[in-house]
Amino acid sequence: MIDLADVTVRFDDVTAIEDVDLRIDDGEFVTVVGPSGCGKTTLLRTIGGLQTPTTGRVRIDGKPPAAAQAGADLGFVFQRHTLFQWKTALENVTFLRRLAGEEPDETDARALLETMGLEGFADARPARLSGGMRQRVAIARALHLGADVLLMDEPFGELDEITRDELGVEIRDVWRRERKTVVFVTHSVPEAVFLADRCLVVCGQPGRIEADYEIDLPEPRDANVFGSRAFQEQVATVRRTLHEAHDRDRERDLGRDQRRERDRGRDR
Repeated sequence: MIDLADVTVRFDDVTAIEDVDLRIDDGEFVTVVGPSGCGKTTLLRTIGGLQTPTTGRVRIDGKPPAAAQAGADLGFVFQRHTLFQWKTALENVTFLRRLAGEEPDETDARALLETMGLEGFADARPARLSGGMRQRVAIARALHLGADVLLMDEPFGELDEITRDELGVEIRDVWRRERKTVVFVTHSVPEAVFLADRCLVVCGQPGRIEADYEIDLPEPRDANVFGSRAFQEQVATVRRTLHEAHDRDRERDLGRDQRRERDRGRDR
């Protein structure tokens, strides 16, 4: 279980996220969607222990994130694949297990590559792989680590739409088998809805959790879901929440600026 209590993160005079309370149960697939600059990545990095909260507490299965990292209980997948160019796809997949002092399972690593659509590419180096294939290797590497929690920061952000859809289907299939706890940050509302059990809408500066939606879509999810009424309605709900929050924040900021101008006029 992931548990955040009253978490605020500040960088000098900028508050990235403020007073965040969040609980994610074991085996949930939670997406985080919101506009640029709202603190989505800061939230993910704080969950993973890559960013220390200014105030508040983060626990993963009752432990601080650093302890979860040390026990190889956390896996990360970033927007940029961070593969080693001189290692083969298979060697990249098994690397994190070796780094954690555990013996890799080559059979499992090869099976993961096949599951991610990379059969026949185990011996290929990243230079021979497309962007989507490299991200598949990075995802397989995180899964091979055996971590119970996967934190994914816009891993499909640089890919074309068709490849994103294909990877989304593959990720959901792997998740249904493995039942890892997944927190997945994205800018894409359709992607957030398609992937999630729960979709967190993050808005504002500083960032806050504006809404927490349970996503109800048929399983297993495949490309047919994108045309369904249920999918389109839930996408529309999340988009409406984002736009309403944006409009409210803009009106608030405009009113604040107007008050400042009035106060300056009085001081002259």
